[in-house]
Amino acid sequence: MRRWWNLLEQAVATELPNVSVYCDGACSGNPGPGGWAAVLLFEQGAERVLQGGERDTTNNRMELTAALQALRALSEPFAVTFITDSSYLMNGATLWLPGWKKRNWKRKEGALANIDLWQALDREMQRHQVRWEWVRGHSGDRNNERADKAARNAVPKN
Repeated sequence: MRRWWNLLEQAVATELPNVSVYCDGACSGNPGPGGWAAVLLFEQGAERVLQGGERDTTNNRMELTAALQALRALSEPFAVTFITDSSYLMNGATLWLPGWKKRNWKRKEGALANIDLWQALDREMQRHQVRWEWVRGHSGDRNNERADKAARNAVPKN
């Protein structure tokens, strides 16, 4: 039965259009002014760069916002591959999120930071088939560097 279900999931995933999302966050001080960016690469060759910033935030909030805004920008379900250099974002989305939900959005050690963004990201991920890949930051990955630069450029200047 499980094998049949896996095959069904794979078939559904292949019917969805594909998009790769490189996302990054940046902060000038932590906390401080911060920016986020997402580079969306669609399978047909189209690209879209999203970015924004806040005057008082943290780097982790900007990382989460980049992923969240990328998903919100998709008007229909996609097979989404996130590529991120943020261990916080990737581990949170792939390893920690199920436990937080089981514990009513709490960490084993208590309150969950950025709960508003984690809950919103969880809701948005339900609409899509999502995979996560980690890439080392500043290692020459062209699109990761593009997301980093766009995030840094989005940091509000006084």
